[in-house]
Amino acid sequence: MSDLPPHCAYTKRFNAVLAYIDGNLEGDLSVKTLSRVANFSAFHFHRQFTAFVGVPVSRYVQLMRLRRAAHRLAALTDHSVLDAALDAGFESPEAFCRAFKRAIGMTPSAFSKEPNWQVWNTVFAIPHFSRTIIMQVRIVDFPEVKVAALEHCGPPGLVNESVRKFIEWRIQSGQSPQASSRTFGIPYNNPDTTPPQAFRFAICGEIHEAVAPNEFGVHELVIPGGRCVVVRHAGSPDHIGETIYPIYRDWLPTSGEELRDQPLFFNYLSTYPQTPMDQWQTDIYVPLQ
Repeated sequence: MSDLPPHCAYTKRFNAVLAYIDGNLEGDLSVKTLSRVANFSAFHFHRQFTAFVGVPVSRYVQLMRLRRAAHRLAALTDHSVLDAALDAGFESPEAFCRAFKRAIGMTPSAFSKEPNWQVWNTVFAIPHFSRTIIMQVRIVDFPEVKVAALEHCGPPGLVNESVRKFIEWRIQSGQSPQASSRTFGIPYNNPDTTPPQAFRFAICGEIHEAVAPNEFGVHELVIPGGRCVVVRHAGSPDHIGETIYPIYRDWLPTSGEELRDQPLFFNYLSTYPQTPMDQWQTDIYVPLQ
């Protein structure tokens, strides 16, 4: 066990990741590799990194590669755009030039001739620990719950279509009635860092009997019991990330807690259209060891 306070140990682990990225910009900087460096679960690493640093890991890695490329282009007279593109891990000079211009506002060749260091410094300022949000946090023992689940696979923007399908199943089957059964949502990955077609989200309703065979694709699932930190989100679930990230960024580092290797989940306390979306209440459960 470390003698460091929990938040210092947490910070030390992420600083080790940032140092590793800086020293291995030409190497393997996959989530699997970086989560191993941090000694965190790869399952949660994306969200923890984004919360701690302020940008997703893939964006941070690209920014650091572009940062070094810009520096080399300005400092080394024989460093070509092709060299810079290959060093930064781009498949082609064209892709590198597009990313460079998007980030810095000028082409690599223009920057190499007349570097704009003011823009360079602004672009590569990372919002690391730039703000703190005060949250009402509870730690609870969540009892295991059996649910009927419909899994949505595809763009997050289409989740509502799957929700309508699940509501139709509830009405037709008579199982998990919305008025008397809890409703849950389980995001299996982070919509901010997952390609749209790979996003998975389970829409769930509490059940006390087996799910009858159906044509909707609804099946049985168990949300495991155990310790969880709970934070309430007020407002539309479309903006729930604004409440999730502070859990990882502000609360977790100083809490002394470790995450369990299971997805967070939502308990929807409101129903639509009875309650307008901007007045919704949603409890966010993050499983703990």
